[in-house]
Amino acid sequence: MKEFMDKDFLLSNETAKKLFHEYAEQMPIVDYHCHINPAEIAQNRKFENITQVWLGGDHYKWRMMRSNGVDEKYITGDGSDREKFQAYAESLTKAIGNPLYHWTHLELKKYFGYNGVLNGDTAEEVWNLCNEKLKSDALSVRGIIDQSKVTLICTTDDPVDTLEYHKQIQSDSSCKVKVVPAWRPDKAMNIEKDTFAAYMDKLAEVSGVTISKFDDVCKALSNRLDYFEKMGCKASDHGLNEVIYAPASKEKLNQILEAGLAGKALSAQEVDEYKYAVLIFLAHEYAKRGWVMQFHYGTARDTNTLMFNKLGPDTGFDCISPEMGGKGLYKLLDVLNQENSLPKTILYSLNPNDNAYLDTVIGCFQGTEAAGKIQHGAAWWFNDTKNGMIDQLTSLASLSVLGNFVGMLTDSRSFLSYTRHEYFRRILCNLIGTWVENGEYPCDMKALGQMVQDISYNNAIRYFGFSV
Repeated sequence: MKEFMDKDFLLSNETAKKLFHEYAEQMPIVDYHCHINPAEIAQNRKFENITQVWLGGDHYKWRMMRSNGVDEKYITGDGSDREKFQAYAESLTKAIGNPLYHWTHLELKKYFGYNGVLNGDTAEEVWNLCNEKLKSDALSVRGIIDQSKVTLICTTDDPVDTLEYHKQIQSDSSCKVKVVPAWRPDKAMNIEKDTFAAYMDKLAEVSGVTISKFDDVCKALSNRLDYFEKMGCKASDHGLNEVIYAPASKEKLNQILEAGLAGKALSAQEVDEYKYAVLIFLAHEYAKRGWVMQFHYGTARDTNTLMFNKLGPDTGFDCISPEMGGKGLYKLLDVLNQENSLPKTILYSLNPNDNAYLDTVIGCFQGTEAAGKIQHGAAWWFNDTKNGMIDQLTSLASLSVLGNFVGMLTDSRSFLSYTRHEYFRRILCNLIGTWVENGEYPCDMKALGQMVQDISYNNAIRYFGFSV
């Protein structure tokens, strides 16, 4: 029997161990997509206790606790931080097979030097240990980032954002990590939302463009793209329920926009036409600027109406959409390709049934601008489990070129979640090591070592064009 989470955790053969310990483990981290708050980096926040850094905003943990019957008081409610930590520790015991069990103990080991097991009985010990360590500068936000060997972080930012904290970080010579914005224009596309008109008023204000026609929307967004570019932005990200193909005339788009700004009801077709037009415009802009375009799609959001009304969005009530959310994907990519305006693109589906679909789609639109110009992104959200990562990597290897993969991202709101890169690298090395041990690839450690280092870090740096 192997020891729980020893140095060879998830590494089942000698080739895997060599690849991880001699090649992957030493590589730094580039976190090209996350949801951490740049203000906390600028201010170098120190957390008062482990609950603040672990459970604040982490809907992964909230969902698991709810599945264990924990009262909402001890999840997002007015329970004390100590009570919430106890509830999490007690719930974790039952979460065998859940990546949270592994992530939790990887974080405890790496950042707090705790090699035991967190459960209801050890919660007091772990609470006291972590809280004492959190007083140290080594576990301030920047301390955590430095310990994790993170060289660059892309936050996720709205077009109307002032990016004031990015400015503060970039002017602070004591901050070692490079922090740049990433463009997330969902609110400018979501014309069906009640908040759309108010948002467009804000976009008009910050861009200096009065918005009444569709061309005005494009001009306003273009102005903000210029601003983001000056701040070092090299990537966009779109959270889409589905990727649609719905071209419409400029006259029709003007009519749709007018109705949306007036708060009038729109048909599903009209909503799709507006979103498609904005997406096509932005894709042209990304291609012109050399940015990377990312699509995260396939989510059914806010499915529990009672809890949405109580807690709002991003609180753990989203799920995988049962429908194929990428049905218009290849048509959209084809239009951009015909117009010589297809940017480097990373595609993520929340539905794991889309793995083979994405791996065949990307093969249709590759180009010479980058090795692996069109990417099937890392296993995302409900898929960044052990099996989910193996499935994504295996499908990508089978139908495309694994060696060009841009690798892992945290997609997280927690500064302790950089251990997810270690988790990914162990799984990657074990998968490749198993193929080698089975005689499916030669034991060329020079080539293999370079491959895992590239997937771990180098490919993403080259692909995005980051300067670190």
